[in-house]
Amino acid sequence: MTHILAIDQGTTSSRAILFDGAMKPISSDQQEFTQHFPASGWVEHDCEEIWESVVATCRGALDKAGLSASDISGIGITNQRETVVLWDKTTGEPVHRAIVWQDRRTSDLCASLRDAGHEAMVQQKTGLLLDPYFSGTKLAWLLNNVDGVRARAEAGELLFGTIDSYLIWKLSGGASHVTDATNAARTLLYNIRDGVWDADICGLLNIPMALLPEVKDCAADFGMVEASLFGAEIPVLGVAGDQQAATIGQACFQPGMLKSTYGTGCFALLNTGDALVESKNRLLGTIAYQFDGKPTYALEGSIFIAGAVVQWLRDGLKIINSAPDTQKLAEAADDAQELYLVPAFVGLGAPYWDAECRGAIYGLTRGSGPEEFARAALESVGFQTRDLLEAMQADWQGAGESSILRVDGGMSASDWAMQFLSDILGATVHRPEVLETTALGVAWLAGMRAGLYPNQAGFAETWALEQEFMPNMDEGKREARYSGWKDAVSRTLSR
Repeated sequence: MTHILAIDQGTTSSRAILFDGAMKPISSDQQEFTQHFPASGWVEHDCEEIWESVVATCRGALDKAGLSASDISGIGITNQRETVVLWDKTTGEPVHRAIVWQDRRTSDLCASLRDAGHEAMVQQKTGLLLDPYFSGTKLAWLLNNVDGVRARAEAGELLFGTIDSYLIWKLSGGASHVTDATNAARTLLYNIRDGVWDADICGLLNIPMALLPEVKDCAADFGMVEASLFGAEIPVLGVAGDQQAATIGQACFQPGMLKSTYGTGCFALLNTGDALVESKNRLLGTIAYQFDGKPTYALEGSIFIAGAVVQWLRDGLKIINSAPDTQKLAEAADDAQELYLVPAFVGLGAPYWDAECRGAIYGLTRGSGPEEFARAALESVGFQTRDLLEAMQADWQGAGESSILRVDGGMSASDWAMQFLSDILGATVHRPEVLETTALGVAWLAGMRAGLYPNQAGFAETWALEQEFMPNMDEGKREARYSGWKDAVSRTLSR
């Protein structure tokens, strides 16, 4: 039993990665699943399709490595956060498709709660803002809008969970209804100061607290996978929401350390230690990780559209065939043209939190073509990251202690995008040897719990640099370009 299986259940695909005793990935399997858009601003996933994709990819990774379940010391799970599942506690059948973190259907409910003066209380307890992004109002929508669901919930027939909870329940054959502190912290229902589900907020949203899972540390005994699934029982020993898992995988264990993950969205987390910072710049206070019952906090900035803007170039505009094409196009773009693409396809996240604005592009000329669109798309990620870092520096003095940003995620593989990021930030960007830091983070959690991997300090020593990007843009140009971005955003906001 010298291997760890990491399940990375993301927004557009499920992956399983096997790590050996030296924490090196040795095989993986991946499967995309359907995105459902039943109405404007609504995004849903089929829970059963997600479950089947997870089982299939786990079996695929084991087959490719020539291993069996008896070779696995433990499983780590990382997941798309905030996505909501509500299911029958006896049959496991969901009452509705999963409502995805990107979904905006509860905008009106959030606005009414803000107008009623509840946001300050919610932020003080949860670190979060009243926005459709988080799980709580999505759960309230299911209870209020799906026939018969509220009565079943109040009768104790249903269970709520984010994707991690749903997968563990299914993997354990219904024996474990649990989550970890990082996922709980994203629901809008969990008091991250006291470490408990909050009765006041549940009452405000009229959510029966019997629906909620037990909350554990990130490294803990979450349950045992049924032998019938993979051939032998395997313990689930590590769980963290995807962005917290990446923070762990990047070994950002000291206050002041900062990472940014570029996947479907972009998420920057700044370790603030035992200090829960109340943001004055509409960032989020959250739990970075929790060990031995003690949370380590973070400031988080969430950008809804990062890698998804490249998917739009491919699937919407059809001007590229694959993501690497954007770099070639960006390199060929006309320097005299300064296009600004504000990718507010589902509104803007931090620090704006405008759910109603939509995407826009500025500076178009007759000469604007695929090259300029591609460059503007990649640059939009750098500009949005600077928005986050400036807000962090305004909120927490320690944010200036490190001028190094550790990056990961699919888009971080683009040298062009990472060099622009360094240029527009005026900061050093470090890309690690292991870009799959999300899976690595939960693999380490599970392996540490199993006694296979080193402790926190030992794991931090294994972090290795693959490439360093240093700023080489003229200061005047940097500030002029960023000023142009701020102007474009101001024209895009709905309020």
